[in-house]
Amino acid sequence: MTVLIQALRTPSADPGTGQVRIGDAVSRVDGRDKVTGQARYAAEYTPDAGASEAGLLYGVVVSGAIAKGHIRALHTEAAMAVPGVVDVIWHENRPKIRSFDIFYKDMTAPGGSPYRPLYNNEVHYSGQPVALVVADTFEAARHAAALVRVEYDVQPHETYLLEHQGRAHKPSRLKAGYTPPPDVKGHPDEVWDKAAVKIEASYYSGVEHHNPLEMFATTVIHGADGHLTIYDKTQSSQNSRWYVSHVFGLSKDKVTVRNPYVGGAFGSGLRPQYQLPLAVMAALKLERSVRVVLTRQQMFTFGHRPETQQRLKLSADADGTLTSIVHEAVAETSRYEDYVEVVVNWSGELYACEHIRLGYKIVDLDHASPMDMRAPGAAHGVHALEVAMDELSYALKMDPLALRLKNYAEIDPSHGLPYSTKELRECYLQGAQRFGWDQRPLEPGSMREGRELIGWGMATGMWDAMQMFARASAVLHADGSLVVSSAASDIGTGTYTAMCIIAAEALGLPLEKVRFQLGDSTLPVAPIEGGSSHVATVGSAVAGVCEKLQKTVFKRAREMAGSPLATARLADVEFVDGVVRLRNIPGTSVPLTQILAGIEQPLEEKYLMLPNMLKQMKFQRATHSAVFVEVRVDPEFGTVRVTRVVSAVAAGRIINAKTARSQIIGGVVWGIGQALHEETHCDHRLGRFMNHNLSEYHVSVNADIHDIDVIFVKEDDRIVSRIGAKGVGEIGQVGVAAAVCNAIYHATGQRVRSTPMTPEKVMRG
Repeated sequence: MTVLIQALRTPSADPGTGQVRIGDAVSRVDGRDKVTGQARYAAEYTPDAGASEAGLLYGVVVSGAIAKGHIRALHTEAAMAVPGVVDVIWHENRPKIRSFDIFYKDMTAPGGSPYRPLYNNEVHYSGQPVALVVADTFEAARHAAALVRVEYDVQPHETYLLEHQGRAHKPSRLKAGYTPPPDVKGHPDEVWDKAAVKIEASYYSGVEHHNPLEMFATTVIHGADGHLTIYDKTQSSQNSRWYVSHVFGLSKDKVTVRNPYVGGAFGSGLRPQYQLPLAVMAALKLERSVRVVLTRQQMFTFGHRPETQQRLKLSADADGTLTSIVHEAVAETSRYEDYVEVVVNWSGELYACEHIRLGYKIVDLDHASPMDMRAPGAAHGVHALEVAMDELSYALKMDPLALRLKNYAEIDPSHGLPYSTKELRECYLQGAQRFGWDQRPLEPGSMREGRELIGWGMATGMWDAMQMFARASAVLHADGSLVVSSAASDIGTGTYTAMCIIAAEALGLPLEKVRFQLGDSTLPVAPIEGGSSHVATVGSAVAGVCEKLQKTVFKRAREMAGSPLATARLADVEFVDGVVRLRNIPGTSVPLTQILAGIEQPLEEKYLMLPNMLKQMKFQRATHSAVFVEVRVDPEFGTVRVTRVVSAVAAGRIINAKTARSQIIGGVVWGIGQALHEETHCDHRLGRFMNHNLSEYHVSVNADIHDIDVIFVKEDDRIVSRIGAKGVGEIGQVGVAAAVCNAIYHATGQRVRSTPMTPEKVMRG
């Protein structure tokens, strides 16, 4: 159990770490708090002296048992008879909430009408919440929740994508950030028909569910004055505050949301999940502090990576020049929202080709809306493209890497734009050299050790390099300590540390003198932590506010009596090792503490970072990778071991080499899970996901993971961000599953076109 030693605080670096610079390998500044139990998560807060006098209540969700229909009656008598039970909240007795869709739309909501928990008697999908049991102990609430009896009017449901592709349609309600496939380029179908070398194949991807270590939880502290302080598992405290304020008609100064620590998310926390409004309902109705934590089984009831079917046609000249690309995808969405992903667009951006047709449609099913899951869209779309490219290489009798180099795109094929930076060619070359790709035999099934067949495969990865807008504030104290603040989030990716590094380098401070505050909706505005955009966005805001502090400090340094900087310009000096000094001239420095001595108030600056969209829109902005994989396959059992991976990544300047490497390793592990392990199985007779636990939904564990080697190719992109960084969260996963698939083919000669590639699929080929 986590030791609850202290209240909400921002982690700080261990003393004695010294001056750091962008690109160094730095241990997490929040690491000590996490390993000693001082880091507190959403379900670990309790009311303090400023809260309502009564203690904390516990809410347990009652999950629905049908996939579609209506609630006819809900019987609570047995539940209410349990000692300690305070209330059973359902749509008949909940507090008043707004009725218009706009008030339910969080900042990342797809088009349509968002799901409203406990809104009415409609059942939209199996597992949706139908009631919340509230008691003075968790045990009483859990026991009572099992006693709630629900009567339903059941309606026929549809939950299987492949049976209902005939209803596929283009999305009509689009979400922000989604880019529809571009118009047809050239005459791809005619060219494919006449091509000398061509392939055509379909690729299927099953449903995957998020399973972060921290389950979704919300603790609402009901203040004596009615103020709600909410600790929520979320990727944006300000998004959750916006949602709560609008759903319940509360002014924003009555709601504060905090998420100082998040135990994993990668898309699952982009939207507020239903435990948040349920906990707020209970707190408002009972005027008490309330905690609601979802069970592991309930983690499978609010969204997933969508089931997807894709069809690809590629053609090439005899020398390997691509002549046509046709990529079509059909994916699932819910009945109430049009959840969409960028699945096929990558095929128009990755390789040079004159004839391209891309199509994307969705099918409404009786499931919860799908949700973003690490590298949404690309994890499926790039996978299908890269497996198809491998198939084409064999049809051409050409090395897979040589085929990709042959069709290397110097400009974006779909839009004709130059790349802001693109070091993909160097990723190919460095990754291949490290892996030993030149020793790979072309023929499948030609490498064996003992009973195992050995295969080598590779694939390309690509992800958007995004930047949003953000604010940051910075306070520099007389003792040389710096506090920088922004309502950013750290979902375990190292945001705390990266921002401290950027600020420490800017002002020449040792890391222990810098503190970064995040995870509080009252801090300066920051975007949702998603899309691998946080460092490029918030990091640029931190760099901007520190640059303003540089100017203020430098002005004071020039005005000091006898200052060696009196005639210098800002461009002539550098902030390093706690001093301000003339560049390359020893003995011309002024200690920062001396400059700040005697200040009555700390120096404070604020900064608004706005992307230069006019400049950025002139370029294709992306991260790239080349993934090389070795597998060993037991042909008798169909078992696959991924024994070696080399991932070469070009993602702009790397802020922290240590945590960035960890991000890529984590992405590779998730890619191996996508390739071999992760799939949620639905019993379509019930419309319900059945393996909703970690014993039957297999997440890759230590025994599944072997050697992973990460290379960061040198890149500096000042178009994407003022600090040259792009982002490494998503790119680590993209292409991994395809490389595993291609390696399995090289080992066995059997092509598996659906994920996960489980033993029975590998055996039957």
